[in-house]
Amino acid sequence: MARNEEKAMAALNRWVVQKKHTIMGDFGDVRRPRVASEVTDLKACKRWRADLIKEIGSKIGEIQNAGLGEHRIRDLNDEINKLLREKVHWETQIRALGGPLYVQKNSAALDAAGIELPSSQQGYKYFGAAKDLPGVRELFEREDAPTAPRRTRKQMFQGIKPDYYGWRDEEDGMLLLTEHQREAEAQDELVRDWQAQAEAEAELREEANNKAAEPPAKKAKTGT
Repeated sequence: MARNEEKAMAALNRWVVQKKHTIMGDFGDVRRPRVASEVTDLKACKRWRADLIKEIGSKIGEIQNAGLGEHRIRDLNDEINKLLREKVHWETQIRALGGPLYVQKNSAALDAAGIELPSSQQGYKYFGAAKDLPGVRELFEREDAPTAPRRTRKQMFQGIKPDYYGWRDEEDGMLLLTEHQREAEAQDELVRDWQAQAEAEAELREEANNKAAEPPAKKAKTGT
């Protein structure tokens, strides 16, 4: 009788554990399917995605240890990138089954932990201690700074303010003071030029008058 009770209790314990795994998204010893498109149950896809994110987070935490050695760090970094690509496949399948659009959100918390070379065409990222591996740091240092995208004429005009056209110059006290000073200097210069020209004209008139007042010179008589 006691033996039957023990068997019943063991079966109940197994059922409770399996139920907990199902609710929490932990599949126990069940391996994650390799092809996400073959899983047609939306809840299962979400649980596998959660399990995948948990694995990625664990590996990102592990790769922070620079004492693991170069080979282990490189392997870990490759595994993280592979898991990130697999995560995209699950998110695509979830969307195809009518679930949320995870791909657009792109799990920023996980992606922000890695750095991607601007020239990389594959989206390969470097995490943790992998950023300081021999040859990797040099690649980042050699990368040219990305050039700013060329703006359209509409975008350029959107950034123009009234100050560009001088519509608010009257509100600038220092600018007004400078303008008044330059205006006064220009007026003084014009007055000096006018006075110099007037003096020159007066001298010419005086010289002309003096010549006109002089008696005509007498002609010398010639002998016969």
